[in-house]
Amino acid sequence: MRYAIGLEYDGSGFLGWQIQRQEPTVQGCLEQALARVADHEVRVTCSGRTDTGVHALCQVAHFDTLSQRPDRSWILGINSHLPAGISVLWIRQVDDSFHARFSAFARSYRYVILNRWIRPALEARRMSWCRKPLDAAKMDRAARCLLGEHDFTSFRAGACQARHAVREIHDIAVERRGNIVSLQVTANGFLYHMVRNIAGSLLLVGNGEKEVSWMKATLERKDRTRAAPTAPPEGLYFVAARYPEHYGLPGEVPDFYECGEQP
Repeated sequence: MRYAIGLEYDGSGFLGWQIQRQEPTVQGCLEQALARVADHEVRVTCSGRTDTGVHALCQVAHFDTLSQRPDRSWILGINSHLPAGISVLWIRQVDDSFHARFSAFARSYRYVILNRWIRPALEARRMSWCRKPLDAAKMDRAARCLLGEHDFTSFRAGACQARHAVREIHDIAVERRGNIVSLQVTANGFLYHMVRNIAGSLLLVGNGEKEVSWMKATLERKDRTRAAPTAPPEGLYFVAARYPEHYGLPGEVPDFYECGEQP
């Protein structure tokens, strides 16, 4: 049987999603917990791997198992063996055609910036920080030029292994709520560090160093050296992946702190 699961995690305590020699990783912790509940070795595949320090509001993964458990038992059992920084939110049995990565037709990320002159203490590992005042309205206007299908070479990290840099952004917006400025972007796919590179460039627009028109010019140059430095990982969240309705998976996270099954 194949199952899809949704999970949230605080990436500050992990060396990214993917298993590696150094520990801990989200994948490694999840597979160990699943093996305890399933009573056999389990491998999981996620919708989009995250780097060290990057968080997830509703990461989606799938795994195959020979074991049968009620959904509630899966969730309670897995969570009882996970570290505090990871929690399974939901589980659904799916058919074998489902693939957490390849079945997704869109993914959403959010980049969160604390914008005040005093450095953060409580949220230091869960938000980026900018001491200079940011004009979120200007950042939003600059971001709009990225809508649609483009070559995003200017926002592609040098280590990116994708075959090409063409992606389609379905929706992008920047908004302010009090001291919090957030960028949310949904696309059919993302390049390595693409969201953090976009965020870094929008910060230059927001603090007045660059004009709104600079963002479009940077996109059209297709030259990574013309864009801003990569923004820090602490502010980045994988929000959700979108799948065809026939899989019957929960939809997008409705708001920043709302995700998971109802009791």
